[in-house]
Amino acid sequence: MIRAGFVVDGSWPVMTEMRGGVRNYGRASLGSSVWLVCRKRLEAARPGWDNRVLEEMHANITQKLREFWDAGIRGPDFVWAATGPALEAYSQHPVVKKANAPGELMTVPEFLRHVRRIVVDFVVGRVLLGDATNEEASGLDDVTSYYLLHRHDFGMDDSPAGACILYAVSCGLSDRELADQYDLLVRTGGKDMTDEDEVAEDAEPDEDAQEGSGSKVKLKPWQLRKGRSLGYEGVGGRPAPLIDQVHRLMHLWKLGEVVKVNEYLDARALRQNKIFHQLLQALIELAPHGSEERSLLEKISNHVVARGVAPQEELKL
Repeated sequence: MIRAGFVVDGSWPVMTEMRGGVRNYGRASLGSSVWLVCRKRLEAARPGWDNRVLEEMHANITQKLREFWDAGIRGPDFVWAATGPALEAYSQHPVVKKANAPGELMTVPEFLRHVRRIVVDFVVGRVLLGDATNEEASGLDDVTSYYLLHRHDFGMDDSPAGACILYAVSCGLSDRELADQYDLLVRTGGKDMTDEDEVAEDAEPDEDAQEGSGSKVKLKPWQLRKGRSLGYEGVGGRPAPLIDQVHRLMHLWKLGEVVKVNEYLDARALRQNKIFHQLLQALIELAPHGSEERSLLEKISNHVVARGVAPQEELKL
């Protein structure tokens, strides 16, 4: 559409999919369709510059994201809904040049990666701080951002692979990386777990459990994430994702290793980390009432507070 000379004016998310329809049974269908509103670009339109286009895009979609959120649009549909108002800034130019790379152009996929990151930060901000916030989450690593998005929308249940792939791409990841490298996703092959397959609160993990390879995936329960490097080192020697650090603390606390919990907290300066406190609270609210997961998270949170945190005005808890 952009090459054909159209400017995208906005998005109209429309509920067109029947969740209970026979055609959609077992399919990874989205809940709505997103229609793009377009108009013809002015013939006098000039090439744009990426820094100015990105700045204008951010201003365009900020209010729209709030309107879509207040209208009840959630999940992958929310990501798609932001495409229209974001593309208005890009599509009003025949091409968009890179200010710091003479002769190079910013492509639509590159531009949309910036858009999706803003949308992810917007949604994660509401998971961490509540629906009433106007703040975007910044500084949270990609893996933890994905975990929060997935947990918020699908919990620990089977979820459509297509939706999870979109979330993964929005976080700069892939579903394969999340499953094979980060040990965060399990492919379930589109089949629901039987009672025998479910993870009991006090059950030992089955290290030899086989994974499916179908159209469904689910988050791996914290009990099954027991790699030696969990919480100590990330993939490729990068810093460990914050969700991995929380899961490591849960394992240590369950074993009664309070001294090691304190050493871990101090070594990683977690007591002074505002996002860590916010993440703990968000995970507590996402965990089922009465579950071992919620109990452990609450105990760790209370312990951290008892040990002392940074000044309240800095943490803004």
